Amino acid sequence: MDSLLIYGSYGYTGRLIAREAVARGGSPVVAGRDGHAVTRQADALGVDGRVIDLESEDLASHLERFDAVVNCAGPFVDTAEPLVVACLETGTDYLDITGEFPVFERLRQRDDAAHEAGVTLLPGVGFDVVPSDCLAAFLADQLPTADQLRLGIKGGGGLSRGTARTLVEHLGSGGVVRRNGRLIQVPTGYRTREIDFGDGPEHAVTIPWGDVVTAAHSTGIESIEVYAAAPPWAASGLAAVDSLGWLLERRPVERLLKRVIDARLDGPDGSQLATGSAVVWGEVVDDATGQQARARLRTPNPYALTAEAAVVAAQRVLEDSARVPDGFQTPASAFGSEFVLELAETKRELVKTPDESNESTRVPVTPT
Repeated sequence: MDSLLIYGSYGYTGRLIAREAVARGGSPVVAGRDGHAVTRQADALGVDGRVIDLESEDLASHLERFDAVVNCAGPFVDTAEPLVVACLETGTDYLDITGEFPVFERLRQRDDAAHEAGVTLLPGVGFDVVPSDCLAAFLADQLPTADQLRLGIKGGGGLSRGTARTLVEHLGSGGVVRRNGRLIQVPTGYRTREIDFGDGPEHAVTIPWGDVVTAAHSTGIESIEVYAAAPPWAASGLAAVDSLGWLLERRPVERLLKRVIDARLDGPDGSQLATGSAVVWGEVVDDATGQQARARLRTPNPYALTAEAAVVAAQRVLEDSARVPDGFQTPASAFGSEFVLELAETKRELVKTPDESNESTRVPVTPT
C-alpha cells in the first residue's frame, strides 16, 4: 500500500483507516488540508504526510504518484467531485466511504469517462454500502427474476463527528426510493414496515441510503427501498423535521448545530468499537410469481467494519487491479457478493428461499 493516498486521514474514520493500513504492513501517505493535523498523524504512524487543498488548481499534480486514493473527508457531496476529476486526469483509482446517494449517482454518471481513463471509481467501501450491497447481490443470485429489493439496517455504537455533520447538512431534505429505474424524492420516513432483524418484528422507516443507486448497479433490480429500525413515533418525528426544512437550511442554524457536534462528538470509543454490532436485512421479490428470498447479515461495529473494509478494498485495487473492473463499481460488482464475509465477525443467514415463498408471507408496507 505504498502507492496509496488516504485523504481526510485525520478525521475519526480516517484515523481508523490509516491505522488499519499501517497495521497490515502498508505505508500509505496521509493527507488533508490541516497541515498541523497531517504532520502529527504522519509522525505518530511513521508515514509520509501531505497538505492538499481540494480547491488547489494543481490538485492533479498531488495525485500523479499514487495508484489509488481513499477519500475519508465528508461531506462527500463536496469532496468527491474534485478528487474524482483529478483521478481521471492522472489515472488514479478512486475509493471513498460515502453513504450519500447523490454522490453515488454523480459517480455513476462518470462511468464512461472512467472507462476511457482506465480508472476504477469505487465509492462506498465502508459500512455504507459494503454489507448491504453484498447482501443485495447475494439475494439477487437466489432469485434472478426479482424485480423488487428492500433492505433494512439496524445498528448502534455511536456516531462520528463527520457522520453527524453530514446528517445535519441533509436534515429537512426528505428521502428517496428507487421505483422502476428512477430515483423518486419522497418525504422523510414516508413508509414504514415491520422487519425481523433476528429478534422478532421491529418497526422500521424508509431512509435515503446509498443502495437506491448502488444496489441497482449490482443487481439490475430497479425498484428499491431502504429502511432503518426506528421506534413507532419516529415517522411523525421525521415528518416534523421535513416541515422545518426552511429553518434547517438557514446557515446560522446549521453552523450552531455543527458547533455543538464539534464540541460533543468524536466517535465511538474503544469499547464501543469492540462490542458494537449491526444487522443488515434484505428481501427480494418477484412480483409476478410472489416468490421471495430473504437474508440477514450480522456485522461488528459499523466504524470497525468500515476501517477493515476500506483497507481490504484498497489492497485489492492496488494488488489485483487486472481483476477489478474499470468504470463505476460498487463493492459487490468489484469483488463479488462474498466480499463482506472476508471481513472479521460478519455472518450471513438465508432465512427464506424462493421455494418457501407464498402469497401469505408478504409483509404489508404502510405509507405515512
